[in-house]
Amino acid sequence: MTDKPIVLFVCVHNAGRSQMAAGFARTLSGGAVEVRSGGSEPGASINPIAVEAMREIGIDISAEVPQLMTTEQVRDSDVVITMGCGDACPIFPGKRYEDWELQDPAGRPLDEVRPIRDDIRARVEHLLAELLPVTA
Repeated sequence: MTDKPIVLFVCVHNAGRSQMAAGFARTLSGGAVEVRSGGSEPGASINPIAVEAMREIGIDISAEVPQLMTTEQVRDSDVVITMGCGDACPIFPGKRYEDWELQDPAGRPLDEVRPIRDDIRARVEHLLAELLPVTA
């Protein structure tokens, strides 16, 4: 295990929202948070429009691959952020859970994915501010 907080981002296909959130968390935390992501029904590949939206702001998620969320990932995480995976996510007492209601970027053009990306960034920034101590 690690001394860093472990955050798991989950959406159905692990191809858009959770991958963007994980990309933000990795980048914005500077490695201070261990980041994981998964899906209840992982897609075959990451959403190319999500990749492009993140590339526009300097975050490369193109090498990420949708993964199946496991019970072990949930159990081992300090914070579990779900994004529309419904009842597919196992619940463990004592964990911090949040459900972020976000539009699914699947099948949407880039101009509709940008606001979703920006919403995710704001939520990740807020989460990191709560998780990480402020250093002077």
